[in-house]
Parts: sequence; C-alpha cells; structure tokens
Amino acid sequence: MRTTAVFRHELFLEHDPGYGHVESPDRLRAIYQALDGAALRRHLLFPEFGPASEEVLALNHTPRHIFRVKATAGKPFEVLDPDTHTSARSYEAACLAAGAVVAAVEMVMRGGCDNAYALVRPPGHHAEADHTSGFCLFNNVAVAARYGLAHLGFKRILIVDWDIHHGNGTQHAFYDTDQVLYFSTHQYPFFPGSGSLTETGSGKGEGYTINVPLQGGQDDLAFARIFNELLVPVARQYRPECLLVSAGYDIYAGDPLGTMAVTPAGFGYLTRVLVELAEELCQGRLVLALEGGYAFDGLAGGVLASLAEMIGEGGLTTEQLAVFRHAAGPLRALAEAKTEAKKYWTTLS
Repeated sequence: MRTTAVFRHELFLEHDPGYGHVESPDRLRAIYQALDGAALRRHLLFPEFGPASEEVLALNHTPRHIFRVKATAGKPFEVLDPDTHTSARSYEAACLAAGAVVAAVEMVMRGGCDNAYALVRPPGHHAEADHTSGFCLFNNVAVAARYGLAHLGFKRILIVDWDIHHGNGTQHAFYDTDQVLYFSTHQYPFFPGSGSLTETGSGKGEGYTINVPLQGGQDDLAFARIFNELLVPVARQYRPECLLVSAGYDIYAGDPLGTMAVTPAGFGYLTRVLVELAEELCQGRLVLALEGGYAFDGLAGGVLASLAEMIGEGGLTTEQLAVFRHAAGPLRALAEAKTEAKKYWTTLS
C-alpha cells in the first residue's frame, strides 16, 4: 500500500463567493464528509502546512495581482471579475491553497509520502499571472510547478488537466518553456475560449502544450483512450521528474456545468494511469490538486475513487480494467490531437 498525503483545512470553507454561486464551500464539505466516512481514511496522512508567501506567489503572479487579491482581505464581498468573487477570508484561503500544493510537491520530493492530494479551494487553473479568472484567485498548480523548478531542482514537470474547462492560466504560464509539458483534455469551444488544437507552445516551448479539445459527451472509454494512446507515450518520451494534476470533476456525468459522461470508475482509471506513469518515470511523484466539479455526488465519489487508486486500493475489477486498457473505436478528437502531436513527439510516429 502506498503512503498518500491529503492536504485539507477548514479555512478553505471560509472562501465564500456569495449566495447562489456554483463554486460554493458546500463542494468541499461534500468531499470532506465523504472522506471522513470512508474506510480508506485510516490509510491517509494529513500533514500540517502553511500559506504560500507573497514571494512564492510571485514566482507565477505579478506584484500588482497579488496586491489586488490581498486588498480584499477583511471585506465581506468583492467582485474581481464577473465570475470571481471574494469574502473576508478569501485571500487567506487562496494563499493556503497555493501553499498546500507547494507543500505537497515538496513532500513527495523529499520522500515524506508516495503521492499527495490537495483538497483545496479556491481552485486555480484559470488564474493568469496578472488577473483572476473563472473562480480562481491564484494558480495553485502553476505556483507549485514554479516552486519545483526554482527550489527543488526539477527540470521537467508534466501537468495533466482533466477539468472540463481549459486551464488557460496554466497553459499561458508555461507556453514558452520546455521545462513544463502541459496536457489538457477539455470541452471546446467552451469557457474560457482557449485550448484549440493548434495552441502547441512557442519558442523553446513549441510542442510542449498538448490540447485535446472535445465536443462534449465523451465517456469513461473516450478519456481512457486519450490517456492510453496519447498521454502515456508522450509522457514516456518526455520523462518528467514530477506529475501535477489539475483534477476537475466537472467531466462527471450529470455535472451542471458540463456535458461529459465520466463516472467514478472512469476517474479511478485516469488516476491509475497517472499513478503508474509516476511510478515508472519519476519515483511515484504525483500530486493532484482539486479544480472544478459541481455535482456533489460525482465530486465526492470521484475524489474517493482517485484516492483509492493513489493508495493502491482501487475498486476497479479485472474486467473493468481490461475494458479500459483496451478501449477502441472512432474518436475524431483523439485522432486530430495525435496528428498534431506527431509533429513534435517521435514516439507517436
């Protein structure tokens, strides 16, 4: 059994965008309650951790942006953009969320655990260097990746983003570098409008952004094929030293903001692929960070399925696993993404 660290804190519940906002504290309450009642909880570590300092946030964000978010502290309600609202403790929660992912990366690097999951709010992958976007204040995964490159000696980091919305902030943060490979599956065209097939990076980063834009309606087997046939071979060629995941459960069947059809078994398989890749390529260093997911049952069930795979106690049967590993059939989006990626990744040729 693997040692999995879970980063959770009650402060994340204090970020409240306001009545009726879909990114509510109840999302995380549902996960925490499900986790507290799950048998796998006894196998998890729950480390202490602190907030990211302004210096660490500045690895990915401009001073002006950090100051603007900080200025909301203590104010009951502020609107930073049409989708992104704050409450009195949102700044504290956002600093702690970024700090959790940084601490998780450091912990897997130092050998304190095999892998880790940061169950945090507010989410992060839409936050740009200089502004908020899509419910996100600071880009938790991007800050942690920057920290890993600057302070932990990493030279190659793979970021996988399976949220239904494209992680514009993360893509833009690393668009011109080969030190981070950004791989995203997402509905397109959809918010935030980025993530087309031809957005592949620039300069030294050309080819190190891989987008798989999907029309919607894709199920467990479609996502399994994308991971099996595109992500796995590219990751093996890239040979990352750490895997970071923007884990959005809004690709769940029935999510109110999405049109995908992934089930908890599907989330389990996607996580298993990443666990196996991490063990094969980078001594098991894998960190998941929570992003979207707005159907509470799918959110909690998906997170538990991911955690079960991380500790090595997944619920997939031998028959299910065989179906996922050998998924086949026409999938135009995958074919198009492979054609684009073949320009840069010889393993696909």
